[in-house]
Amino acid sequence: MTFDRLPPRHAGRTGRRAGTAAIAAIATHAARAAVLATAAAAATLLAGCASPPSHFYTLSPSDDAAPAAASVTAGNPAWLIELAPVNVPPQVAKPQFVVQTDATRVLVLEQQRWASMPGDEIRRALSGDLTQQLRTIDVYGSPHPEGVPVYRVSVNVQRFESWPGSHALVDAVWSVRSLATQTVMTCRSVLNEPVGDGYDALVTGHRRAVAALSTAIASGVRALAAQPQAQTQTQQQPAPGGAKHTRHTQPAALIPCPATAPAAAAGSSTSSAAPGTTPG
Repeated sequence: MTFDRLPPRHAGRTGRRAGTAAIAAIATHAARAAVLATAAAAATLLAGCASPPSHFYTLSPSDDAAPAAASVTAGNPAWLIELAPVNVPPQVAKPQFVVQTDATRVLVLEQQRWASMPGDEIRRALSGDLTQQLRTIDVYGSPHPEGVPVYRVSVNVQRFESWPGSHALVDAVWSVRSLATQTVMTCRSVLNEPVGDGYDALVTGHRRAVAALSTAIASGVRALAAQPQAQTQTQQQPAPGGAKHTRHTQPAALIPCPATAPAAAAGSSTSSAAPGTTPG
């Protein structure tokens, strides 16, 4: 009698387990591959949708002026200035560049921005230029000693136009007031600087225009500083009935506005006066 040996019962189970494990491994690998493919596709999509980087520009003087400005603060200046905040037209009072495409259309560029608001940029550039040219200190918002002449400078920019590849234009009405005599000089300067292609060239054109404006204002400060610094006189005069009234007399002076010197040979600029320089 012969007996056939039957395979053990667990042999079939072992084979089935091995097959299941292989299928699971294949499924896991496929899932990982699908995840990696999805991640790569998402990264590609995000890279395609990412916004281009923003570029920031400033009108402030370069660091080359720092040594000269530092030497000014070491001594006692002959006079002081107060440069008030600069007003600019509402349509350009934003950090984005606003560029002209024609006489009636503009573009607002999201990726080309000023480091601060345009009025602040112009004021900072003017303050740096004026303190260097006049060898003085801008004391706006700061206490200052008595007995030192102070000249208050106000600037109202009426046009601040950017024409890429063409020109940069600054049209400003400005005034200088002597706080000692209350004599006021009010003038207008129109600075038109040609520019090349690119936004760097456009910013450079505006920088030249602001530099020419500061030169005109500095000339105005010097013109007022050359006038007598006598205080306004107060006289007590008798009035009918024995009462006294006070009459203030101020020096009358007509000082012409300075001619605006072009910041660059290729640039054009004009300067004109308001009806005249008048006291008070």
